Amino acid sequence: MSQSLQKLFVGLTYPPALSLCLIVVALALLVLRRRRGAAATFVAAMAWSALWSIPMASDWLRGRVEQRYPPVDEAALPRADAIVVLGGGMRYGWLDRPDVRPEDLENSRLAAGARAWLAERAPIVILSGGGENGGEGSDGSEARMMAIAIARLGVPPSALVLEERSHNTRDNARYTAQILERRQSRHVLLVTSSLHMPRAMEQFRSEGIDAVAVPVPERARRVTWKQRWFPSRSALWRSGRAFKEMGGLLMVRIQN
Repeated sequence: MSQSLQKLFVGLTYPPALSLCLIVVALALLVLRRRRGAAATFVAAMAWSALWSIPMASDWLRGRVEQRYPPVDEAALPRADAIVVLGGGMRYGWLDRPDVRPEDLENSRLAAGARAWLAERAPIVILSGGGENGGEGSDGSEARMMAIAIARLGVPPSALVLEERSHNTRDNARYTAQILERRQSRHVLLVTSSLHMPRAMEQFRSEGIDAVAVPVPERARRVTWKQRWFPSRSALWRSGRAFKEMGGLLMVRIQN
């Protein structure tokens, strides 16, 4: 499958994108005087995005993906040649906290990597994140920003190896494999979100890397009825991420 078709497929996994396409189809049916078909298609388009904007529906959907790799305790992890932490954005709000500790950050990939290193599961931490977020006016690659952040959690620069070329999960696996080959290593602890882990494991194993999953949860705390059932943009975005991972995993399996 071509790159353009892959991007189109993944783009349509975001519920509003598919809803918009269905609305266009509904308009075409209306022009053709297929009023019942147009009405049914329009209702389906609106219902699709409305459904996945409900927080409980979004959480259920994400749970179907996340349940494959539930969180594990760092003490139960095997020893490995390296800990690989995949980038997931360059915003670390906890950096402003005066006394931040790895155990305080349940949903942080960097904290999970730091905890594994502090538990002496591996001698080095490979931080994988390229320059798509860098460039003019930025502080550099995502891996460099990760290095600054993980240092606050007790991992010294001497234990870090930066992979700064990747722009997607396939690149993460490919360039990490090159680093491991130079170091004559292949056993790693792979740290990423529970949602992203199935696709990441497929990519890393396809590169011949012996990876053990260290999934990081992305839990949303919902206490009130409104937080659980009232439609929100955040829930719609979270649903879109789940569909994107499902679509991406399908593409990986087709290619492999």
